[in-house]
Amino acid sequence: MAIFTGFGSDNHSGVHPEILYALQNVNDGYVVAYGNDEYTTRAIQKLKDIFGKESAVFFVYNGTAANILGLRSVTDSFHSIFCAESAHLTVHECCGPENYIGAKLVNIPTPDGKLTVDLIEPFLIGVGDPHMAQPHVISITQATERGTVYRPKEIQHLADFAHTHQMLLHMDGARLCNAAAFLKTGLHEISGACGVDVLSFGGTKNGMMYGETVVFFDKDLAKHFEFIRKQGMQLTSKMRYISAQFSAFL
Repeated sequence: MAIFTGFGSDNHSGVHPEILYALQNVNDGYVVAYGNDEYTTRAIQKLKDIFGKESAVFFVYNGTAANILGLRSVTDSFHSIFCAESAHLTVHECCGPENYIGAKLVNIPTPDGKLTVDLIEPFLIGVGDPHMAQPHVISITQATERGTVYRPKEIQHLADFAHTHQMLLHMDGARLCNAAAFLKTGLHEISGACGVDVLSFGGTKNGMMYGETVVFFDKDLAKHFEFIRKQGMQLTSKMRYISAQFSAFL
């Protein structure tokens, strides 16, 4: 039988054998539901060891939910979110951010999928004007949909710009591990350590069957997330099956 290698998407790949083994091992007996179990506690601690003990960590099923619910926690319907015109957030999430959050996505043309301060500044208008959407979040993708990667200094520059203008920096990190491997650095070093406020950290595109993580580097930003996750239909009852995968993955 011929063996084919597919380059269409990492969503096409199978599940890593160690992940399948972890799922089999956790599939034994009864444990408390909705994340109140030892497997989830262990996985969350592993993530906090990576992203910082002061971070707040939550599991969801998929990447679209991680992006939208994470942004919903920090955004109101009168806000605007800046993103590259090629961003998954605006191209491949079926108007989910607009529908669920009610906020305005501002799509910024880029030559390589990467936002810069110079590209964003012309769109930073209407601050304080009740007739206009209020700029509130810059959302970047690491690695980008064009296969490019933000260097730590580039992320820090965007974070400093955002915070100077009372905005937040969100990162779609569905492929954060790819970027870390390319840059030969740690996951925190290209996210929270550079000033990112909210991170969607991917598992599905890194050998897992399903499961993503929303990381808030400031716990105060996550104060309503448990309710938002439930309303967003992403609070899984048998959370141990996501948690066990992340423990094996990390």
